Amino acid sequence: MLLEFRCSNHRSIRDEVLFSAIAGSDKTHAENIEKVADVEVLKSAVIYGANGSGKSNFIDAIAFVKNLVSNSINHQPGQGILQVPHKLDGYERKSNYKIQFIVDGIRYAFGFSLQNMLVVDEYLYYFPNGRQTKIFERMGEDYSAGRNFRNRFNSCKDVLKPNRLMLSCAANFSSVDEVTAAYRFFKDELVIYSSVNQDNWMNYSLHQINANEQIKAIVLKFLDALGTGIKDIHVDIKKEDLDIANLPPFLSDEFKKILLQKKIDAISAKVLYEGFETDLISEESTGIKKLFGILCPFIDIIVNGKVLVCDELESNLHESLLFGLVKQFVNTRGSKPAQLIFTTHETGLLNLDLFRRDQIWFTEIKTKDRSTDLYSLTEIKNVRKDENFGKGYIAGKYGAIPMLNLNFADVISSDM
Repeated sequence: MLLEFRCSNHRSIRDEVLFSAIAGSDKTHAENIEKVADVEVLKSAVIYGANGSGKSNFIDAIAFVKNLVSNSINHQPGQGILQVPHKLDGYERKSNYKIQFIVDGIRYAFGFSLQNMLVVDEYLYYFPNGRQTKIFERMGEDYSAGRNFRNRFNSCKDVLKPNRLMLSCAANFSSVDEVTAAYRFFKDELVIYSSVNQDNWMNYSLHQINANEQIKAIVLKFLDALGTGIKDIHVDIKKEDLDIANLPPFLSDEFKKILLQKKIDAISAKVLYEGFETDLISEESTGIKKLFGILCPFIDIIVNGKVLVCDELESNLHESLLFGLVKQFVNTRGSKPAQLIFTTHETGLLNLDLFRRDQIWFTEIKTKDRSTDLYSLTEIKNVRKDENFGKGYIAGKYGAIPMLNLNFADVISSDM
């Protein structure tokens, strides 16, 4: 589970922002808390904010850390780390990333700093028996191992470069269980959902439904619980030759020849209702298609206890379906607890008694430098536990929304 994430100098985020999933003193909604490694952790959190306030940039920062840990081992000599700093600071100022998480009941702390597109420092700690213990610390290309890990990273010396994270190198060139566990969190257990990978999720879901009857049964059970009226789905996947007419014209003849030698998956999916059926791709609504695309990954995340970080989860989904997904996520238990962190504009969720105050977060643009601020509802004074959070948010009580004081009639008349 993700405990906290801090970052600075990343896109619209200039000064350090902190997100925490560690439960506060609030006693409401005990079902939304999971005690892991002696820490009470929130199973879900939601982030609100106006368009352009930095919600997506915060999700992007988490995705950036995941991708850098997973892939920096592949960076070539002379290749800089592709990261976008704040406009007013640029690459000359450090960009800091710090994250704490739990894997297999053990708490970890990992962090690094970038400057001029290279790694300047990095650390990895863990907390056996609740006490912070160093696994490694790194400055530039030099590192020191903790007392229990001396001489365990010698094989990393030749592969550690300024454009690679040591965690990435150590996971691939050493055999330290604690490093493997930390790397696995980023590689496999931290899942990022955005508009960029929606097609991949749909393909994954349809392949799972086609190949695994147990997964299909769970998907249908979820669809029934969400009140969709769907009784069954028939998926057919065939291998077909690629049609040369569908290839982009700018490809070379040699490359086209290579592509035409490969088979592609031709997928068809029929959705069955009471008395009729529809074609999933050509006839169903974007909301139903998104449901099918997201359900199998959702189930995998719940069953295997992963962390889902999602940007604009409500996109193309009705409020009731969004509520149902969040409720199912929190209430369904797998072998270990799963966690959902998402951004949304859907204020109706705040009126449905879903969240505690420490589960509700906001992003807001600071007027002085157009940078992102991130804060929890618990940081705002005079907010009662039983307050109508949705109404308070729309009224501007918590900030984080555009206050439209403009009289459009006056503007139009003054320009005519």
